[in-house]
Amino acid sequence: SSGINAEYGDLGTDLWPAISLAYEKAESDIMMRQPRDPQGDRLVNERLISVSYGQIGMIQASAGFFVYFVNMAENGIRPSHLIGLRSQWDDSEFDCVEDSYGQQWSYADRKVLEYTCHSALIPLL
Repeated sequence: SSGINAEYGDLGTDLWPAISLAYEKAESDIMMRQPRDPQGDRLVNERLISVSYGQIGMIQASAGFFVYFVNMAENGIRPSHLIGLRSQWDDSEFDCVEDSYGQQWSYADRKVLEYTCHSALIPLL
């Protein structure tokens, strides 16, 4: 099952960039350009790191937290209720975790909700 999930993840992350490359305009002078200087021109430079981690990484992290909190809130567990809940949440012997509306959650139901939150993060990546 996890192998299939890895393949779906591969398809989801590799398919869209490949399609976009197919529609990219051809560079007619690509073979006329000088090769890059291996000492001076770096593939990974400060600009790439700042864009990938500083901008895209922050956007993905914010979107991930947003999706997680919305998913929990839609199921009755508001963000303010999540503080200090982890020890009870992971205790399989504790079968009466209450949400923000007073409903009780069994261990199995909590894990289904937790895995649903994890699954909601996959499309963001």
